[in-house]
Order: sequence, then C-alpha cells, then structure tokens
Amino acid sequence: MSESKAVTRSSTAVVPVNPEQTLKACKALVAHIKKSAAAPREDGKQNLLADEETTIAETPVWLTLTTKKHIHDSNRLQPGKIILPNPLNNSEEISVCLITADPQRWYKNAVADEFPEELRAKIGRVIDISHLRAKYKAYEAQRKLFSEHDVFLADSRIINRLPRALGKTFYKTTTKRPIPVTLMAQREKVDGKRVASKAKKEKRDAAENSNARPVAEIVTEVQKAIGAALVHLTPSTNTAIKVGYAGWEPEKLAANVDAVARELVERFVPQKWQNVRNFYVKGPETAALPIFQTDELWLDETKVVADGQQPPSALAGKRDHKANIGKKRKLLNAEPEPAAEEEEPAKEGRTKKKAKKALPESNDDKLDKEIAERKAKLKKQKTAAKKAADV
Repeated sequence: MSESKAVTRSSTAVVPVNPEQTLKACKALVAHIKKSAAAPREDGKQNLLADEETTIAETPVWLTLTTKKHIHDSNRLQPGKIILPNPLNNSEEISVCLITADPQRWYKNAVADEFPEELRAKIGRVIDISHLRAKYKAYEAQRKLFSEHDVFLADSRIINRLPRALGKTFYKTTTKRPIPVTLMAQREKVDGKRVASKAKKEKRDAAENSNARPVAEIVTEVQKAIGAALVHLTPSTNTAIKVGYAGWEPEKLAANVDAVARELVERFVPQKWQNVRNFYVKGPETAALPIFQTDELWLDETKVVADGQQPPSALAGKRDHKANIGKKRKLLNAEPEPAAEEEEPAKEGRTKKKAKKALPESNDDKLDKEIAERKAKLKKQKTAAKKAADV
C-alpha cells in the first residue's frame, strides 16, 4: 500500500488530540527555545561563531508518544514514513544518496534526464547494491559515505540487505538510516495472485529496467520520502518523532504534530488509542509539554487486580509444589493430625519408608566416667614417653 493511500484512509479517523492545545503548546515551546537561545550562558562565556538565527532554525522539535504497552517486540531497522503537510527537508543544499537494486544505469539515466531540476540537484549519488558492496566494504569508506550525504534512500527490494553492507556506521544511530522507497512497479494480479514478471524469466538488458515504475511516480515517491517524518520502533513504551524545527511558525508545527499523531496511532500502535497514554512536544533540552493524556490507564477490568494479589497470568505460570510436611510449621488453630492407623494405605508400586533407628538414651554420669578414663590413659602414655626420652 502506498503512503498516499494510507494518509487518505486514516485522515477520517477520530483523533482525541485537541488542535487548540497542540497550537498552544507549540507557541510556548517555540517562545521558550528562542528565549533560551538569546539568554547568556551560565558560565558567562559567549560563542562568537554561533549565529542565533541559525541555531534556532536547526533546533529540532520532537513529538513524544508514551504507550501503556510496548509498541514493538524488537528493534526495527527499517524506519516507517509519515507524510507531513510541511516537509522536513526543504533546503536546496541537502544532499541525497539513492541506493537501488541492480542494475543502476537505468536509474542514473532517469535522474539525469527526466527528474525535475530542483530534485536532480539534491541527488548527489545513485548506486546499486553490488557497487555499494564493492566500493564501500572498508570501514573508512563507509564513514566517508556517511558524512558526504544528509539523506539516504534505498529501494524497498534491497532495504533488508543494507545492514550487512553498511554496518554499524549507519545503524548504530537513527540519524541517517536508509529510508525505503518503492521503485518497482506493482505486478498485476490474476484471481487475487500476482503474476511473475517477465524480467525474471528473461535476461534483462543492462540499459533497461522493465520492473521500474514510471518516472513521475518515482519522483513523487522520492520527494515524499525526503520530507517525511521517520518512525523508528523499539521494544519500549516511548517513541520520539521529529516533526519540525524551532525556527518554523507554530501553526506549521501544530499541523505536523496533528498529522503525525493521527498516522502514528492508526498505523503503528497496537490497539490504537486504547494503548495511548500521553503525547508531548519538546525540544532537545526543554521540558515536555503535554498535548494529550488518557483518562483511564486500563479499560480492561481483567488487567486490574486488588492490592496484595497477583494477576491470574502470574499464578498460572507457577508450578504446583508439594508441601514439605516434615519441615512445615503447624498452625496454631490447626486440627489435630489423624492417627497412623487412619492413614490411607500406600499405593502399589511405592516403597515404604524405612523406620528411623532408635537413638540411645543420654546418660551424663556414664559420659563423665568415659572422659575421665580417657584422660588418665593419655596421661600414662605421656609419662612413659617422657621416661623413655630421659633414658
């Protein structure tokens, strides 16, 4: 499903986030960031190279979602995309690297000849997966590629092979992870099943790519991916998404926040709004301003237990252990145990326990006599040994 269809489908969903509260929070956040940028530093020093307007324009604004349960069960290396009414990357100086499936020649020609001039100036490199593995196998080469471009786009057909090809240089952080784009045309369906493309059966020409989408659709897909908000899912209850910059007008930020909140819950959050706990907007070093808080933490009564009790799921997982009657303390008001004659006969196949041996009765006088005799015997042995040594 394309991103445009997803936006159209979920745009009619009921969103409990109040737009007025969102706009109010965005205005307060932008004003605070501007005031903090103009205030002098606490240590009294001043950075002569810092430009106040540039600092504010590059300060990101984040939308933070807190859920009741984990949104995902593992780290997802492939980011999700949310199309914004106000794209994030509109700068003409931005550099984009497009990673495609083999062969790369068709895409290079399409970018050079048929892409709009504004978009063509942003795409600084087009490379396929084979050349990427050959040229950027060394760690130093990967770091150089990472620093040369601001945004990396990758064909959805080879997006899952990039972690091995690019390594930790790209995937240890979420700053420049490749963004998936759909460059292959959708195959036709017959009776609900997709028909295999002819390019797989026949040998393709290196100068052509019959699987590619029309160039106009590729241009639209690339433009949306460059300005989209990226969703990086992790096994936690907190998810942060960049929705704009502090240099923007609060109305533009509020529009992006509303769009991201709607799409994020409808497409990525299990149980949708029932699993949402809080929504906040914040800057890199500011407090989080709430724009939505749920009224009830748990709508399902089966998930709530009284104080001092354990949930049924925890009790079900415990094994039934037999009581240790020999070491168990007797209760104060417990009923007397039945006599030995009333006990049930032992089941067949079980051996009867052996009767314990009777312990000898203790006699202090007898014990004292044995100790005295032992001491006298040792004293005689010492005396005899001393005489033998003197001789």
